[in-house]
Amino acid sequence: MAITLDQPIEHKPKSFLARQMASQTFWVLVALLLACLFLSFATDSFASTKNLYNISRNVTFTAIIALGMTMVIISGGIDLSVGSVLCLCSMVLAVTMNAGYSIEVGIAAAIGTALLVGAFNGILVAYLNFPPFVVTLGMLSVARSLAMVASNNTVVFQFGPDHDKLLSLGGGAWLFGIANPVIYMVVLALITGFVLRWTKFGRHVFAIGGNEHAATLTGVPVKPIKVAVYMISALSAGIAGIIQTGWLGAVTTNIGAGMELQVIAAAVIGGANLAGGIGTAFGALVGAALIEVIRNSLGLLGINAFWQGTFIGGAILLAVLFDRLRNFRQSD
Repeated sequence: MAITLDQPIEHKPKSFLARQMASQTFWVLVALLLACLFLSFATDSFASTKNLYNISRNVTFTAIIALGMTMVIISGGIDLSVGSVLCLCSMVLAVTMNAGYSIEVGIAAAIGTALLVGAFNGILVAYLNFPPFVVTLGMLSVARSLAMVASNNTVVFQFGPDHDKLLSLGGGAWLFGIANPVIYMVVLALITGFVLRWTKFGRHVFAIGGNEHAATLTGVPVKPIKVAVYMISALSAGIAGIIQTGWLGAVTTNIGAGMELQVIAAAVIGGANLAGGIGTAFGALVGAALIEVIRNSLGLLGINAFWQGTFIGGAILLAVLFDRLRNFRQSD
């Protein structure tokens, strides 16, 4: 039987309603809306303008990185280094600007660092067949170590002549009072969604995650695309690092610690399948939003913050259970 590129990725129900009902992202969105509705009545402050502003701004950093992580997961890989890459890129930006260089040079240095790290990860995974888990776990340690070396493990809070520009970039609200990070998140989500759904590159990413062997036989350039998705993942972490530096107004070597777990959780909760071949940009945003609402609600409801990991872990298990049930129904 001839193998076509569409085989590993065309598994969608025909009707719109059936497609939505079978979508994990849809049910996570429903859970998110119900949680917001409940918290609006159960607390006095959840629906306040200030709290909603904080939630929308806080969710952006996880969501932006989750967009790149989703692409990696769709391809069948994983990237555990994103939290440390965020730290490294933030520190490169801060140290460069602290040395007197302009914000443009600092951003270019941070983005260049991210792309270099992503290319290194991708080459080891794609061309040398290293397990993604091992490669990115190693980079998790290496990147944070390099951030410590770059800053001599000190806090950087002076950003040279363009100090105010950086703070405005990350902490301002240039459009209709909407926090700048939210605008960046929406733009990046639209770009990611377009790439995944409407471009040949996106179809190739799904094909590799769905059936890498079949993708290879149909002529998909598997290795270059794998390198590209790891570069995109690192780039998303670098962009988040730049924005978060401007928002916080300081950089420490602890920034981004443990963030890779939240990012992977956001992607998985939002519908990305760790086996590859499934995931959406919108799902990444919904998953990140649910995690932030959970984190925010604990304090408002007077629940010990130490329960946060339990709730997020439970959400991950429910997401995987939903995927298993969906696969079981489709196999019948």
